[in-house]
Amino acid sequence: MPVITIGKAVPKIELHATGDQKIKLTDFHGKPIVLYFYPKASTPGCTQEGLDFSAAIAKFRRQSAVILGVSRDSLKAQENFKKKQGFPFELIADTEEKLCSAFNVIKMKSMYGKQVRGIERSTFLIDEGGRLRQEWRKVKVKGHVDEVLETLKAMRAGKLA
Repeated sequence: MPVITIGKAVPKIELHATGDQKIKLTDFHGKPIVLYFYPKASTPGCTQEGLDFSAAIAKFRRQSAVILGVSRDSLKAQENFKKKQGFPFELIADTEEKLCSAFNVIKMKSMYGKQVRGIERSTFLIDEGGRLRQEWRKVKVKGHVDEVLETLKAMRAGKLA
């Protein structure tokens, strides 16, 4: 499967999500999507990122945006993470790395001096027509949600090239 690049349509991959759903990005045609990839459910950075998106959910909804979180965790782990944190958006269990591969977020990372494969924290903004409009890679959690929201507003106002 080719890697998605800016201006290209997102893939029609169907994956399991919280709430006993099967989700395809194309299901949200007509709404912008904020798709954020995080390394592991229930870890401090991933929890904070999810809480930051949760705190801003009303602002994203005013822009008609859908937020979806993605990791390689099992559906059960995603369900537990969502329930424990009270996230008002769905989490996708990409256990087979289909979406991760399409967005090229699996990288070699150093953990305790060892090289491991894992998700590089990344966020993607997809427009109402299902095309990738913006990407953030190697995301630092602090302040990230505000940056995504401002870019979403610019896109909706026709100011994002």
